[in-house]
Amino acid sequence: MLLGYSLESEIEPDNEVRVIDAFIDALDLKMCGFSQMRDAVEGRPGYDPCDMCKLYVYGNLNCIRSSRRLAKECCRNIEMKWLLNDLRPDFRTISDFR
Repeated sequence: MLLGYSLESEIEPDNEVRVIDAFIDALDLKMCGFSQMRDAVEGRPGYDPCDMCKLYVYGNLNCIRSSRRLAKECCRNIEMKWLLNDLRPDFRTISDFR
């Protein structure tokens, strides 16, 4: 399992996260008013608005609306890991995006 593990193999072809991924990727987010997130004070680059939108759509479809719960799900939920390419934004970043 250690050598052959991939998140891609864990997500079924008809899973809702694949629909969310395709839908958000098809949107022109700049036209909708989203811009690149600001860099952190420490110099870390900002998150892509596309990834943050995917996070919110997934959260709303699964009744997870709290920024802290969304941050927790990013670390433990396989579907969320696949959707965000294993990104783990903290609750403040999620809240600031909102």
